[in-house]
Amino acid sequence: MSDATNNNVTYEARGRIGLITLNRPEARNAVNGDVAEAMEAAIDQMEADDDVWIGVLQANTDGQQRPVFCAGADLKALNSGEGARLNTKRGNFAGFVYRERKKPVIVAVDGLATAGGCEIVLAADLVVATTQSSFGLAEVKRNLIAGAGGLFRLPRAIGKSAAMEAILTGEPIPAQRAYELGLVSRLVAPGEATEEAMRLAEQIVANAPMAVWESRKVVLASEYENDETLISMTNAAMGTVMQSEDLKEGLTAFIEKRAPNWSGR
Repeated sequence: MSDATNNNVTYEARGRIGLITLNRPEARNAVNGDVAEAMEAAIDQMEADDDVWIGVLQANTDGQQRPVFCAGADLKALNSGEGARLNTKRGNFAGFVYRERKKPVIVAVDGLATAGGCEIVLAADLVVATTQSSFGLAEVKRNLIAGAGGLFRLPRAIGKSAAMEAILTGEPIPAQRAYELGLVSRLVAPGEATEEAMRLAEQIVANAPMAVWESRKVVLASEYENDETLISMTNAAMGTVMQSEDLKEGLTAFIEKRAPNWSGR
């Protein structure tokens, strides 16, 4: 389990996968200072563990009549003057949305992800969701702004028109529509999000980790860098993997017609 400072977020290594769980179901997994600190600690653990190559982020929705992945910022914490604690120095909101990391994170959503909860989803690398899920930025309904990346990440994920409608109306996007627009990578039945996310993670960790990490870096940069910079980054990524121990292992395994034994070095 997690070495995090509290039980609002837990961490568990399952083979090559780090499973992170938002664990405030009684508060709709809303983000307060304890959640933000524990989320950052969980990402620290994942990044520091050489045996873990990818993360899966889920939410505990036990006891909720209508499942909520995350309701965003804890308004009680904001109202009591604890708003600053919702942001960490390295991760910003929820200790996650602007956190630099090497390893990809798949988010498993089974319920509503709204406001900052949706922004957590948008900060992940891949989204697996159930058909009962939905994604929204409801801030305009409360005279607030989606200030944790949602205003620019949602248009990148689903296109300007669809994002503009969602942002200006504050109405959530149903899972099927989110899947059709490209926000959701895999759509499954209720209760199956984490299982499918773990299955996807296993597919990814079967590949050479350094190649995965370097490829992710260039894909993310493609959202805002020019072609010249991206060419340079791609060449640098190629140089990194070509100098790794795993290059010889991958070629040897292919020649010997066996599964490679990746080391991540």
